[in-house]
Amino acid sequence: MRHAVILAGGAGTRLWPLSRQARPKQLLRLIGGRSLLQLALERLEGLFAPEQTWVITSADHVEVVAREVPNVPRENIVGEPVGRDTANAIGLAANLIALRDPGATMAVFPADHLIEPRDRFQQVLSTGLSAVDAHADALLTFGIVPTEAHTGYGYIHRGDALDRADASGAYQVRAFREKPDADTARAYLASGEYYWNSGMFVWSVATIRAELERLLPENQRALAEITAKWGDGVGDDVARAFGELRKISIDFGVMEHARRVLVVPMDCRWLDVGSWTALQNVAPADADGNVTVGTSLTPSAKNNVLVSEDDHLLVALGVEDLIVVHASDVTLVCRQQDEQRVRELVALCQERFGERYS
Repeated sequence: MRHAVILAGGAGTRLWPLSRQARPKQLLRLIGGRSLLQLALERLEGLFAPEQTWVITSADHVEVVAREVPNVPRENIVGEPVGRDTANAIGLAANLIALRDPGATMAVFPADHLIEPRDRFQQVLSTGLSAVDAHADALLTFGIVPTEAHTGYGYIHRGDALDRADASGAYQVRAFREKPDADTARAYLASGEYYWNSGMFVWSVATIRAELERLLPENQRALAEITAKWGDGVGDDVARAFGELRKISIDFGVMEHARRVLVVPMDCRWLDVGSWTALQNVAPADADGNVTVGTSLTPSAKNNVLVSEDDHLLVALGVEDLIVVHASDVTLVCRQQDEQRVRELVALCQERFGERYS
């Protein structure tokens, strides 16, 4: 049986002050009145039954996530006691699914991506699922066909194509590459052999658990013990054991060292919504390039990003290239060129005000 796992535990610091500890970015309604988590779930409709759909989130967010995705069974919304990065979030999901369906195939998706068009996304996803059915010993990832020499993404180097008809469209992976400099990114783009690392995966539950056991044995053994107790509730001993897991990503911990890795290219419009200026790529702009979420007036203003989720009116008069974000207790104003410093700003607020604005 096929199971879908949506990873919805990130903090989204760069989307502060709307993204907070109590409401992370995947729950923000920034695109068409829908949250990023809801959009992620909608992309999977028709391929995975609600009963085989899982959401891995923070223990603090389980209730709000349950309200956000009411079709997902409550027992499939899993709250991590503490964030220990993607290898452990995925390992927790794989072990929980194995208890219910040890022969399952498992697909993993971040909650904070925008991918269009949905039909093409589902076609490529189906290719990946079929490839794993035919090559159950492999871990499979999806590589986004690059549209520019981007230096902010990791890359996947494509190898030889699999020539079997039941794996049409899948390739061996030669290597994973870290975020490159500009010259290297241009060379990657020109070669046609590199894809952006999407953070989306398909594999059999048995194979990912075996690779976790081989590459992160202490984590996997602890996760197996944790999940055996999970049905009795997350007590202090389970929470403590989870918090003691080595914190590591699935890329560094598993994918870069796995015995066999495949990639399927995904030629979709793909965006990791990790900053306010990312809205310029997905939300409509007015004639002067202003992107607005909420209500605003922009006389003589150009190329601004203006965000307010409530009825608060934002007025931008004669200004350019600003980010203005209004929350009930914080208003952020900065130049777009400084948006990467928002994380520093959050740390400064915590230093000055404690957790009041976090």
